[in-house]
Amino acid sequence: MSGIRDGAERYLAIRRSLGYKLKVEGRMLGQFVDFLEERGHSRLTVRAALEWAVLPGGADPAWWAARLTVIREFARFLAAFYELTEIPPPGLLPSRAGRTTPPYLYSQAEIAALIHAARHLAHPLRAATFESFIGLMAATGIRTGEAMGLDRGDPDLDRGVLLVRGTKFGKSRLVPLHPTTVEQLADYQHRRDELCPRPSTEAFFLSGAGTRLNHTNASKTFTRLLKAVDLAAPAGAGKPRLYDLRHTFAVTTLVNWYAADADVAHRLPALSTYLGHVSPATTYWYLHACPQLMTAAAERLDRTGKESP
Repeated sequence: MSGIRDGAERYLAIRRSLGYKLKVEGRMLGQFVDFLEERGHSRLTVRAALEWAVLPGGADPAWWAARLTVIREFARFLAAFYELTEIPPPGLLPSRAGRTTPPYLYSQAEIAALIHAARHLAHPLRAATFESFIGLMAATGIRTGEAMGLDRGDPDLDRGVLLVRGTKFGKSRLVPLHPTTVEQLADYQHRRDELCPRPSTEAFFLSGAGTRLNHTNASKTFTRLLKAVDLAAPAGAGKPRLYDLRHTFAVTTLVNWYAADADVAHRLPALSTYLGHVSPATTYWYLHACPQLMTAAAERLDRTGKESP
């Protein structure tokens, strides 16, 4: 068993060195190795993997499939060192592919309404924060966690760039800012320091209590704003989320490129870098997940066909 545990540690170390955090996957893999030890298994078998994957009983089959996928990927690695390792075949616990529900895409009017509603929250500091927070996410497409993680020194408003540190894949990047975004962030800084001159944190965005924003208070406040503007998804669509401001930014950028007959394939790596995606393939997901993009691509193809001799 020490070989399997050592293999798991080596596998996680290699993948993390490539930028993957693997918090959930690492925990699952540790639980699986414990499972094998408790039952006296000396090697990784399909049967053992399946027995562990369907725990706990009564869980969502998609969760079981996700657990088995973690073991399958590890087994592929382990098989290179231990020839008796069995690799669970794909489809053994079938589930629907991930990301089946497209993200909610906000219109410019809806974003403006959310910002207006935030401006009129009862608590002055919370109002100032969420007006700026929503505006920054909509204007740059940065992740919710990245915006929450910003410290006071991260926005360089003189140069018009934002330093996003320790992102999803452990890398930092510089995000250029539009002059209007720079102006809005400068206004927020001034208002924030007036309302909370001695905060207990270096966070750029402050909660109403003067602390760093977290997912709980941000989600609760955003839900209130959605209700305030009476914004709800149509039947069968995913409900609007704060994170969908990022999706909206990406899709809007791509739609505008198609409308301008830009070379999307050559520009896509630049958008991937801007968004902090690990590769253009991740950004390419928007092309088939969003009807707006499919329509824009079809319209461009139609224009190209009509212009051809």
